[in-house]
Amino acid sequence: MFKDIVLESTLKAIEKAVQEKELGQMESTDGISLVVEKPKNPDFGDFAVNVSSLARNARIAPPMIANAIAKYLESDLFTTSVVAGFINFKLSDKVLVDVIKEILEKKENYGKPVNPQVEKIILEYVSANPTGPFHIGHGRWAAMGSALANLLKFYGHDVYQEFYINDAGSQIQKLGRSLNIRVKQELGENVDFPEDEEERKNYYAGEYLIPVAKKFLEEHEPTDDIQILSDYAKNYMEKVQKDLLENFRVHFDNFYSELELHKSGKVEKCYKQLEANGKLYEKEGAIWFKSSEYGDDQDRVLKKADGSNTYLTADIAYHIDKIERGFDRLINIWGADHHGYVPRVKASIEALGEDPNKLEILLGQLVNLIINGEEVRMGKRRKMVTLDELIEEVGVDATRFWMSMRSIDTTLDFDIELAKRSTDENPVFYVQYAHARACSILRNAVSPKLDTETGKTSPAPMTEEELKSALENFDSEAMLKAIPTAKKLVLKLEEFKSMIDYSAKTRAVYTICRYVQDLAGEFHSFYNSNRVICDDKELMKSRICLIYAIKTVLENALNILGVSAPEKM
Repeated sequence: MFKDIVLESTLKAIEKAVQEKELGQMESTDGISLVVEKPKNPDFGDFAVNVSSLARNARIAPPMIANAIAKYLESDLFTTSVVAGFINFKLSDKVLVDVIKEILEKKENYGKPVNPQVEKIILEYVSANPTGPFHIGHGRWAAMGSALANLLKFYGHDVYQEFYINDAGSQIQKLGRSLNIRVKQELGENVDFPEDEEERKNYYAGEYLIPVAKKFLEEHEPTDDIQILSDYAKNYMEKVQKDLLENFRVHFDNFYSELELHKSGKVEKCYKQLEANGKLYEKEGAIWFKSSEYGDDQDRVLKKADGSNTYLTADIAYHIDKIERGFDRLINIWGADHHGYVPRVKASIEALGEDPNKLEILLGQLVNLIINGEEVRMGKRRKMVTLDELIEEVGVDATRFWMSMRSIDTTLDFDIELAKRSTDENPVFYVQYAHARACSILRNAVSPKLDTETGKTSPAPMTEEELKSALENFDSEAMLKAIPTAKKLVLKLEEFKSMIDYSAKTRAVYTICRYVQDLAGEFHSFYNSNRVICDDKELMKSRICLIYAIKTVLENALNILGVSAPEKM
């Protein structure tokens, strides 16, 4: 990666300058922290390193420091120049040619790191209650979690995706009671949900249970058995959720049932182990976990005074089960309202003798719907509050891209009208159009051209064999001719590698969205200024190779995001 080359070369040059006593009073390179950046003025170079901070130890002026270091920066890969305390680096055209060559050789593997430190990761996300349709917040976790899984796999990690079904709590009985009312209504009985606000909280009054009631009556005789109704409604909603996830291109390796976790005895086993470790005590009839000993702000109840477990008890067992299944890293995507829950889960892992640092929690902010430029508060909307309705309105591609566009810890404003537009202002359209444009250029290169005025057809600019040969037998010398007008574009293509490395290590997918928008912008700018299919056949072949490289990188990135890369639009 170019930035790494620049930084490593600079550090080695500093070490040499120190050895030669050319950096004033500076005697050691320990603790040096430098950043590779892009010069504000591109005429200065492709990259720059500000070495002014070394003046603290060198006790000489920054320009003197920069010039002393630059003496030892001789390389075939770049040339350098000094401006004040900055060392500017201008890459050689040959190095940029090698970028295109690497992309053509590696294709779908371009961007994957060499010899990465890989882990066996379990990624848990969405994990909604099976009591209703997904809301748009679930959609954000689904899109981001799926894209993160794709990213980590692309990087080289072994990733296992899991959905934790919260099917053991009182909410399932609540679901059964709610279905019972809908069934009775279908049978013509004059019943309804309580009007009292507090009593109504004991039911799910959404209309989504009406089709469930209809289906139940098609398959069963009417019953007041709440357990039968609860099980039916739960299974029905689980199928609805799974079908929607499949349509949304979100593929889990496992749906893990909380109910089955309890039945397995693992919850009680963890409880007994904590007890044996002396980490529990009784107070006011309840059993408390000494989580404050491990950084939590207070101790937590595991068993209530009535003998029932809290949610935390099962969550402890679930996370220990993940570790016992052999995963090196546990990554969870939770809503920001769970931030206080993190210390207690980590505390339980440590109290049971495991490494709490194996657990990573990504806390996500909410989604705001924007319609006609105005934010619509979800609680008061009657339309488009569910994920399936949003997908039906704007499509899978737009929903996935928009849901991944911002950092997970930032509130997302989802502009529905903009997401539907086929204009450059819509980022997903802008990026997909760039890929379609690249495909169109490649098609046109081998297609006869019809003159609409004369009706005559001229031969294709190149044959299929010539195109195949240009891509498979890359001509580095010929490519040099195309570099001067495509330098910014090639630099952006090379940046894909460092972007992937950064994104995988920071668990960020919004950076990929930002990258493809930037790459599309550079490509559109290049296309508007340069003819790809031209009379100079050698130049045309070189630019065709560049176009293929752009297509490849865009497709690699969109595949990670779970967004299609259309060949025509």
